[in-house]
Amino acid sequence: MLAQLRPALVLVGLLTLLTGVAYPLLVTAVAQAAFPRQANGSLIVKDGRTLGSALIGQPFEDPNYFWSRPSGTTPAYNGAASSATNLGPTNPALTEAVKARIDELHRADPESHGPVPVDLVTASGSGLDPHISPAAALYQVHRVAKGRRLDEAALRDLIATYTVAPGFGFFGEAGVNVLALNLALDAARPR
Repeated sequence: MLAQLRPALVLVGLLTLLTGVAYPLLVTAVAQAAFPRQANGSLIVKDGRTLGSALIGQPFEDPNYFWSRPSGTTPAYNGAASSATNLGPTNPALTEAVKARIDELHRADPESHGPVPVDLVTASGSGLDPHISPAAALYQVHRVAKGRRLDEAALRDLIATYTVAPGFGFFGEAGVNVLALNLALDAARPR
């Protein structure tokens, strides 16, 4: 039995060093050398201050900013608790939450009468999506332009500038990173 145990323990030790230490260190070194921004969380830094990540949504409640997609995490936009809401399409709680979000959008901009884009009232599968659809951004143009006293056409141009095309032109859908858009909005003209 000892004759079999010794090689097994040596093999476990070697494989632990190889796959548990050497390989992760190699992958980390390659990532830091080839893709340092992505390897460190795609952080958005302005004036030496980290404002967030391009990969994780943030709450924006001020009517002078574009609003993010609702978060399904508790607390909201908690990167350590990525999860969906687990509310199915026939669940009355989901219906009530969507109605409440629609009412909130109408209270923030009573003059907007178009259809509300679904991504402004429902959470994504991860609950952390940093992007909204171009339609969701355009839906908010009137409210933001009025609050900031900006030209709506200029805001539409800003949205077009910050709209990211689907990967390779066909994977997924076009999206607008809300944090990047709001930072550009602040840079264009302070409130």
